[in-house]
Amino acid sequence: MTEAQIKLKRTESVLLELIPQALSAMNDKRLHELDIIEVVCSRGKSDAKVYINPHEFTEQEKRDYLKLLRKARPIVETHCLKDQGWYRCPKFTFEFDEQLAKSKSIDELFKKIAQEKKEEE
Repeated sequence: MTEAQIKLKRTESVLLELIPQALSAMNDKRLHELDIIEVVCSRGKSDAKVYINPHEFTEQEKRDYLKLLRKARPIVETHCLKDQGWYRCPKFTFEFDEQLAKSKSIDELFKKIAQEKKEEE
């Protein structure tokens, strides 16, 4: 790992701690229950994608949460700036992490294929 990659990972891990702190300090109780899974910064650290655990939220709830997070983004960024004393903070983009659901569906497909092969034999 290069020094730049190490710095990037360090920034991501700091943000992974700071973003939930900032959300828990807000007045809207709905934002307190969100689980931040991962933060991925761009190479220049100007942008960061924040992945949220989708739990069992409906599509409407997800849209509502994303709307709330878009409004709260400047407050979260300001919190990170003040806490770390940074000159600049990455611009956050919030997304629900759908990888777990995709991997579950792929696992189900493999199980179906295995079951069909057993039935054919």
